[in-house]
Amino acid sequence: MAFEMDERLAGSSHFIEDWGLCRVSLKNDKNWPWLYLVPMRDGVSEIHELSPEDCALLADEIAFAGAAIKKLYNADKINTAAFGNMVPQLHIHVFGRYKTDAAWPGAVWSVQTAEIPYTVDEKNTEIQKLKNCFAEMRGDKTACQQ
Repeated sequence: MAFEMDERLAGSSHFIEDWGLCRVSLKNDKNWPWLYLVPMRDGVSEIHELSPEDCALLADEIAFAGAAIKKLYNADKINTAAFGNMVPQLHIHVFGRYKTDAAWPGAVWSVQTAEIPYTVDEKNTEIQKLKNCFAEMRGDKTACQQ
């Protein structure tokens, strides 16, 4: 059986690639550079439900995603969150923050900022930039460009 991402997560994001543990998607909102990391484990809603090996891999993948956002988008701060109150499938939000953003220094959920979806061309561009950055950080020869 293939892994299935919750329809609410899938419907609000664009698939980028699968890593060792997580499916990685770009949140469909241009307000912040924002990734969803969804461990590809059925029936898991909490981090402590993962195996010790998966917990270690999750920490590595969260750090990798944060480093990529910092590098690619020159974020002032990286925020990481795992709530699951509305979508119980374990998923981690990793996103860049800026001292100039609408919610700074508070939580992004503390402001009523309208989501700004990507156009098809913008989505494709952002996904390619992220893939290139991930590849470069893994040691591939592809450029991590802004």
